[in-house]
Amino acid sequence: MAKHVIVLSLVALSFGFLAFAFEPSPLQDFCVADSTSSARVNGQACKDPGSVTANDFSFSGLHLPGNTSNPNGSRVTPVSVAQLPGLNTLGISLVRIDYAPWGINPPHTHPRATEILTVIEGSLQVGFVTSNPNNAQITNTLHKGDVFVFPVGLVHFQRNVGTGNAVAIAALSSQNPGVITIANAVFGSKPEISGDILAKAFQMDKSVVNQLQAKF
Repeated sequence: MAKHVIVLSLVALSFGFLAFAFEPSPLQDFCVADSTSSARVNGQACKDPGSVTANDFSFSGLHLPGNTSNPNGSRVTPVSVAQLPGLNTLGISLVRIDYAPWGINPPHTHPRATEILTVIEGSLQVGFVTSNPNNAQITNTLHKGDVFVFPVGLVHFQRNVGTGNAVAIAALSSQNPGVITIANAVFGSKPEISGDILAKAFQMDKSVVNQLQAKF
């Protein structure tokens, strides 16, 4: 009997560690971010509850199309704790993504969040790639009203496969999910990653690496 109790206790403790692997549960009703505070915490310091207003919990602007006049043909409009202070400690955020015809949201990762995306207008090819060693691509084509999930930390992308503009809304399981765009991180780091390293990693000529780094 004692062994069963010990095993059950270890299982419960394991689930406890999993629960705290990401953002912890809030210990109060809310903790509106105080952008004027210089306190260094994992997140943002709390505003005095007495000075909190309804504006701290609302955001306007997701009805406005994003400007897709850029090389990728897409625009992400975030609603994270920076735009909506009331999200602080709540572990969620939101984005609107606009896509020009054949525009892409290039391969990227969110190191701190799982993403669930809903297509509002148009059609999108979406996908993610599993971790080593398989690196399997899981991909699908979505239409208006369809939903797709990108697991935390995995490289993923979207592409507008329609002839008109497309719009998606995505929710993320962090108030500050972070974004690592693969091409920017690899070829646009400051200082640059050595061209010799990248040439060997990507099995390409160093002159091609230099051209890619020059673009970023």
